[in-house]
Amino acid sequence: MNSNINRGAQIVINNWLKLKPWERLLIVTSDEHVAEANALKKFAIKKGSTVDIMIVEKKGMQVGVFFDENETIFDDYKAIIGATNYSLVTTLAAKRAIKQKKKFLSLPLSTNNGISMLAFDFMTMDTKKSKLIAQVIMKYIETSTVINVTTSLGTDINFYKRNRKPGFFNGVVKDGKGYSSASIEVYVPIEETKTEGILILDGSYGYIGKVENPVRIDFSKGRIQYIEKSKCGNILSDYIELYNDTEMYVASEFGIGLNTFSKCVGSCYIEDESAYGTFHIGLGRNLALGGVHEATGHFDLVTLEPDIYVDNRKIMENGKIIIPELQIY
Repeated sequence: MNSNINRGAQIVINNWLKLKPWERLLIVTSDEHVAEANALKKFAIKKGSTVDIMIVEKKGMQVGVFFDENETIFDDYKAIIGATNYSLVTTLAAKRAIKQKKKFLSLPLSTNNGISMLAFDFMTMDTKKSKLIAQVIMKYIETSTVINVTTSLGTDINFYKRNRKPGFFNGVVKDGKGYSSASIEVYVPIEETKTEGILILDGSYGYIGKVENPVRIDFSKGRIQYIEKSKCGNILSDYIELYNDTEMYVASEFGIGLNTFSKCVGSCYIEDESAYGTFHIGLGRNLALGGVHEATGHFDLVTLEPDIYVDNRKIMENGKIIIPELQIY
């Protein structure tokens, strides 16, 4: 187990962050992830860097509030890793750090099976390959205004992206122009008031884990208007209510998973949303992605085997990319 954690930590420091000896690093974590933070620190010190570890007291979905209230907290560092359970990349402190051209890596370590995320095999995906695939997909998305997604279970939903640019994550902060996420995906900060249609959720609720039975969710004017009254639907409804923020019902991101080493089985939040053959809807805040929506948090709903159309041109069928340039994928 420790060797696998070390493998993941080495990938993060050497391949994703590409840390330099003169770059002072801050690792933000919580007490349950001290082992991972120390592994990251060990490899950073080997690079000759100065490293501080900040252990946050507030945990769970509200962890980002502190980093909204203390926007300048990262000013003394050149590189930051957000290694708590929940993502910090959408916070005001992270947004400021990115604007100042610091390196920021979102590394949410939330898992549901007791295994460290750094030990998962999806961490080993070839970043050059993922970048190539993402860039081709982004060319198709960039010139479109409407993204339509359907599935065999009944999903039929439209996302709108006028004046919104797609981006991608593959872990490598240089590829993300200063910031990235462990999630390997193409993302779009969609127009927050326009999502319309039906989602039949059958993959993952994000941090909560696997969806045991498909759940119908209706969107209108950019918001969730209805969640099916069932055991699985109630799990999602109760979870969103815990945020105590109506802005968490807003669809603010459209994403396509690109990691062929990932499986959407509910064991790990980042693995689920990264899995090739899935798409996800991000709910809540999207400021760091290029959107304008503020909320107390952000999490994703992951759905399997979609057909994806950009302005009526199909780019994915039953979860497989069918763009001519990527037929070898």
